[in-house]
Amino acid sequence: MPAFPRTESEVIALAEAMVAGYTAHAADFPSVTVATLSTALSTFQTNRQAQISARSQAQLATETKEDKLDALMELMKNDLKKSEVDTAADPTKLAEIGWAPRSVPVPVDPPGQPDSFHPTAEGPGDIWLEWDTPATGGLVRNYIIERREKTTGGVEFGDWAVVGTSLNTDTHLLEQPRGIQLEYRVKSANVSGESMPSNTAAVVL
Repeated sequence: MPAFPRTESEVIALAEAMVAGYTAHAADFPSVTVATLSTALSTFQTNRQAQISARSQAQLATETKEDKLDALMELMKNDLKKSEVDTAADPTKLAEIGWAPRSVPVPVDPPGQPDSFHPTAEGPGDIWLEWDTPATGGLVRNYIIERREKTTGGVEFGDWAVVGTSLNTDTHLLEQPRGIQLEYRVKSANVSGESMPSNTAAVVL
């Protein structure tokens, strides 16, 4: 036994097929009033088209509203900027238009020195490093990892160079120099500057 259609498009297709069949073969289906079915189908299709049109108009109205809102916001922002200039001598007057003076920037303390810097694992040219967040100072934005190398055949180390950054308190450095004395350290940083460097970790990879 065929299953009655579930989707709207399938229902419409079956209804149209029924109307066409009843009309062409009325003598075979004397119990059915095809005009009633045809009217019901036509009424549905009319209302369906009205819904589609209303949906299109609603979409257009929404887009128009958003455009008008953008224009309003742009005008408001420009007027507020002008008003801030007008009331520069007494910014409290901005309250008369429901606005307020710009907040005074709060200075950020420089970050503190990272603690307990140490390697956790080593591989051929690879090193994993970890450290603890500073116990003092301002909020850390990121960490800067530096390395220096002992010159070939020498006893002195070269200059410190940045070899990586991290947002977390660990890092994995790849393709590091092998067979020479290396030293690593980390500094914390934010908008106010960089901290004192951490303790130094010496390794030979």
